[in-house]
Order: sequence, then structure tokens, then C-alpha cells
Amino acid sequence: MQFPSWVRLPDADRSSTIRTEHFSAAAASNKTANLLHSFPIWSQTVTKEFRLPPFDLRLAMDTLAARDPQLAPLIKETQEFRIETDGADSPYETLLEAIAHQSISGKAAATIFGRIKALGSNGRPPSPEQMLKLRKPVLRRAGLSEAKALAMKDLAQKTIDGVVPTFEQAEKLSDEELVKRLVAVRGIGTWTVEMFLIFRLGRPDVLPIHDLGVKKGWSITYHKKHMPRPKELLAFGERWRPYRTVASWYMWRACQRAGSAAARKIRPAQARRRKPAKPKRPASKRLPR
Repeated sequence: MQFPSWVRLPDADRSSTIRTEHFSAAAASNKTANLLHSFPIWSQTVTKEFRLPPFDLRLAMDTLAARDPQLAPLIKETQEFRIETDGADSPYETLLEAIAHQSISGKAAATIFGRIKALGSNGRPPSPEQMLKLRKPVLRRAGLSEAKALAMKDLAQKTIDGVVPTFEQAEKLSDEELVKRLVAVRGIGTWTVEMFLIFRLGRPDVLPIHDLGVKKGWSITYHKKHMPRPKELLAFGERWRPYRTVASWYMWRACQRAGSAAARKIRPAQARRRKPAKPKRPASKRLPR
């Protein structure tokens, strides 16, 4: 499954967050590379398998096409929405690899995560308990930055504490509850959780309003010269409910179809123009009678 690859907005909502600049090395030079090579579900280190989403895809596509005439041709002319799955046993493993992939190329991240897995047992990454016992110099020698080493240890601790749920528990939580829980982990921002919701849990109604690929795809699809502001995209996406995930996927497809040259022409979102303040009228001076 091919997606366009874009520079990701950093998860900078907290001081402890690891900043991410590129999805992969290919993303820096080739804007039509795979969008999510840096996210563990589509890492080159795993065998990819397609699975059907846990919702009626045909109904979703028909609903979107009926509600949005400009989106309908894109749905008709491109391949159907598909989800790939990995061999992760838990959200902990999925997010562990997501941390490893932040800020570096997919190839380098795969090498580093391979070293991390070698610190575990039976070909699996270290368990949360094993991760907490690993000394930071050991993780640094595997290729992790200090920030990533701390993030992995925090992920392990919060998994043990029950903040990070199992897959079974995650299925019972709402999107909002999962975002709130997972962004509490050092190094995990909203974007990472949204990708987890979309591609690992198959949630149908997720709209990543800060994703550069989604914003550029929106501009291409709706013939705009500028990217939308997050609030603007959020308001526009109301017409896509309850299938905003599928609509977002087609925004990525729009980027891929348009190519890097067209995408580069799209300008950043325009700042709101403030209305000039009305000049104050001078107070009238009344002459004494």
C-alpha cells in the first residue's frame, strides 16, 4: 500500500515530546515515497498483510461519495482503502517501534529497532519489565538518543501502571480516551496516537488535522492554493462523519496522484487577518453654560 510521504508537524505540545521532522529518508527527497514507513505497522522489518477494516467499507465509500461530490471521483478512480497489520502483540510493542522511528530514516530506524529487539527474548522486543531493567547506556549503544531511551522507559512504566492499555482494553475505549491516555507517555504525541487509531485499531472516524499530507491532499482535491488551518479542516470534515478516517486516507492518495511538484506549490495556511481597530472618537467637550 503506497502513501505519499510528507514532513510531519512535530508533536510539540509538551516539552518532553520528541520532535519529528521526517517520516523517512525517502520522504526528504521524494515526496511520493511511503507515508508511514516510520510507523511500525508498515515498517520494512515486518511482513505486511492486508486486512479488512472493522466497519462497512462499501457503506463508508458510498456515504462519502454521496455527501461530497468533489471527493467522489477520487474514490472511484483510486484503489480502495486498505489497512495493513503487523505482528505486534500489544500497543506497547507498536508504540515502542514508533518511538524508535521518530526523527530518522526508516532504514536507520529498522536497524536500531533490530538491536532493541535483540535485547529481548524469543525475537520479541524487551517486555516492559525487561525494558525498565535495561541501563540507559545499553539503549544508547543500540543507537537510541537519550530522549528516546527515556521515552521507551516511560512507555514501559506506563504500560505496567495500566495507562497504556492492552489491545483488548483499547477496543473498549473511545478515541478521545485513548488519545488522553497515550499522549501522557513521553515522546508520544497526538499524531502518533491518531495513526495508531487509524491503522492498528481501524477506527473509522479519525481526522488528523495537523497532518501535512492530509492538509495538502485537501488543498489539491478542493483546488485551494493554501493549506487549511486545523480548525478549518476540522469544520470541513464534519461532512465526512462518521468516516473521516477513510476521507483522510483519500487525501493522502490525492497527494500521491498529484505528485511532488504540485504539492510543493501549495502554500502554508494563511493567518487570519485581524480587522483594524476602529479609531476612537475624541470625547466631545461641552462648554459651560
